Order: sequence, then C-alpha cells, then structure tokens
Amino acid sequence: MNSRRPRVVVVGGGLAGLAAGLEAADRGASVTLLERRPRLGGATWSFRRKGIWYDNGQHVFLRCCTAYVAFLQRIGSIGDVTIQKRLNIPVLRPGGRMGTIRRTFGPAPLHLAPSLLAYPHIGLKARLKVLAAGRALRRLDPEDPTLDKVSFGDWLAARGQPAEAVERFWDLVVLPTVNVHAGDASLKLAAKVFVTGLLTDAASADIGWASVPLSALHGDAGRRALEARGAEVVTRAPVSAVRTGSGGRLEVTTNDRGIEADSVVVAVPHDAVGSMLPSGAVPFQDRLDRLGVSPIVNVHLVYDRPITDLPMFAAVGSDIQYVFDRTGAAGLDDGRQCLAISLSAADSHLGTSAPELVKHFVAEMERLLPAAAGAVVTESMVTREPRATFRGGPGTHPLRAGAGCGDPRVFLAGAWTDTGWPATMEGAVRSGVEAGRRAASVANGDGGPERETVPADGEGART
Repeated sequence: MNSRRPRVVVVGGGLAGLAAGLEAADRGASVTLLERRPRLGGATWSFRRKGIWYDNGQHVFLRCCTAYVAFLQRIGSIGDVTIQKRLNIPVLRPGGRMGTIRRTFGPAPLHLAPSLLAYPHIGLKARLKVLAAGRALRRLDPEDPTLDKVSFGDWLAARGQPAEAVERFWDLVVLPTVNVHAGDASLKLAAKVFVTGLLTDAASADIGWASVPLSALHGDAGRRALEARGAEVVTRAPVSAVRTGSGGRLEVTTNDRGIEADSVVVAVPHDAVGSMLPSGAVPFQDRLDRLGVSPIVNVHLVYDRPITDLPMFAAVGSDIQYVFDRTGAAGLDDGRQCLAISLSAADSHLGTSAPELVKHFVAEMERLLPAAAGAVVTESMVTREPRATFRGGPGTHPLRAGAGCGDPRVFLAGAWTDTGWPATMEGAVRSGVEAGRRAASVANGDGGPERETVPADGEGART
C-alpha cells in the first residue's frame, strides 16, 4: 500500500504563494514552497538601515478585504495591524483648511454624505455631482465584463464630473487601489473598488495598515505558519521550468535539480509566468505583456521631531498623495518621527534621482505642514517598485487568467490573475487560496472537500 502523501509544489513566496501553500497544507498535502529571493513576502518586504526599519512601500487594506484579514489571522499576524474604527481620511491642501473623508455610523451609502457635503477642496456644485455619480456607481455590477471596455474617466465625464472633482476626490480612492489615475482606470476595476469598498457596507472602507515591518507581518509569520504544518520552505531557489517528468508526474526544476510533484501552483508575476510553463499553458500567454506595469515610489523621511499627530493623511494640490506615520514600525523611540510618502502610478518619478526626490518632497511637506519648516530631516530613503502592479486600464479583464492551466495539475495564483479585484493584497490572497484548494484536490486524487475558504465580499471579522 502506497502511503506517500500527495505533494504540492508552490512556486513563489509572495502573499499568493504563502496563501496557496497554507491552504494546500491545511488540506493534507505535503507542501514545498520555492522562492527565488532570500526572503518571503513578495512585493511586501522590509529592510533595516542605520537602525531604522523601512518598508519597500506603504501597503494598506480595507475592512472588506476579508480573505487578507483571514490570512493574517491564519499566520498569527492580526495583532500587528491597525484598523480604523471608522473610515477617516484627513485631506490636506497647501494654504487651505483640512478636509476629511469619513463615515458616520449610518447605513451605506448615506454614511459618506455629510463629509462630502462639507468637503472644502471642491465647490458645492461639484460635491453634489460627486454624490449623484456615487448613486450611479452603486447601481453598477463589478462582475459585468462590459464595464472593462470603458475608462472610469469617460464614465465620470459622461456624468458631468469636473476636473477638480476627479483630481481632488475620485483620484484619492482610485490611485492607491488601482494604481492608475481615475481617468485611466478600467470602469470595471473602479466599480469594484467603490461598490465593494465604499457604497454597499458602511464599514467596508475602514483602512488598515501594518504596525510592524512588512517582512515581520507577512514573510516571517508566513514561514512559521507553513513550517508548523510540516511544509518545506526553500529560498534562493529560482525555478526555471515546470514540466511533465519521465515518470508522468510533474517536475519542477530549480537550481539544476528536479522536484517531483502531484500538482503545482505557480504564484509569480504575469511577466514571469510564461517562461516557466510550456507554450500555450497559460491563456493569452503571448499577450500577457499587454497587461503592462504600473510603478509605486515611496519617499521615507525621518524628522528630528514630530511634525504631525495624524497617523495618516492624503493631500490635494500637491505632488504628495498619501503620508503615513511609520515611527513605531520603524523602531524609533528617540523623539524622531518617520513619515512615509506613498506615490502610486509614479511613472514620472522613476527617472528622478533619490536626492532630488527627497529635496522636492521635503519642500512639499513644508507646504502642507507648517511644523515641517522648523524640523530637520535626519535620515531619508527612496524605495521604488517599477513593476509594482499590472496597469489597471480598460481591456485588462480578458488578459487576466483564471486559476486553471493547460495542464490540469498546474494552477496559477497572483494579484494579476482573474480575482475580480485590482492588484491588491486581497486579490493575491484570494488567488492563492483558490489555487491551493484546487491543487490539493488534484494531488489528493479524490476531489477534496468542497468548502468555501475565501470569505464572501463584505463578510468577515470586524477587527
């Protein structure tokens, strides 16, 4: 009698790979996870310089990101995040008074109306148009594929949204979630953000972020959770191919050796998956480059004193988009303050040198925060992710592959796959759970238990 446990190999140690490995291990598979880098966490990682911890970028989630919250609970990291009790985004403007986008305790979509009616950064007529467009957005179905043929910008223009409303309201939501400007976004992705995040359940858009370095939150905790389930985690293990071996089982080639598997999850970026799999294994494999890429840049500034008591804020009328207080996560307890400036769709900043970016954004901070003018920047750091996400414009939906492949034993995962979500941590985890479930079923050879492991949108913990 063959007592060998079915083996699932997961290629990629980002959030999708970690979620896939845990799901497969929880379903009884023997899991081997291979990651080409020396660390886990994928696009979410941290490093230390001069005793200060910096994240590669500011990553946030919403309360409606139920799969991601469940993932944090599964790896024991839920206590290492901060989640707002109520959506509250202070919005600063140079020389102007602060506005706020926040919710009341009332039902959606009326929960946002009071703050929008009082929002000082656009005129009253534009505010009323925003409310009218919000009502129209709520009637859209984010699952409707025809929405992907239209840009959100064209949809807004057809509803009379003035430029000031697009720049000073709509972009505040679309930029950090879709990683393109509202005018360039797919209406399908924008509808997903607004309908699921803002307009259906009042609590859904409460914002959460890490209160520890991202490597501790995801990579380190994910490794511990996998190894506690008996999984093998191998870093510095670049995979060159996933093929059928001579014995009929799958073979994953890494570091010039082959690892046999009953099923495989390939959880790598869309611009890397094609080189690993046989031609035709991935739908639209020859067109994946059309998904494009969109960069994210972060400018980290350490001041010699606190210059703001806001844990986070957005800005209009400035090149600054969002700022987060990372003092605690940076490990500072000497009276200095570490602020991270997060810049989505940052194509214009990629070619600018780090000293120039620091100089520019130090000046921008002084325009927004009077206290910054009297403070000294003691340390600074610029982090860039040139290929942070796919570019979420119209026409991307047909290019996003599902979990299945040409080989029924191979499954795809990653924020770029067809999750219905933009390229977010939530999408990455959802894809990993689905791929891990299906890989374990195939490896087990019995279809596996049919249970829903990804919480439905709008359900889950109220942390």
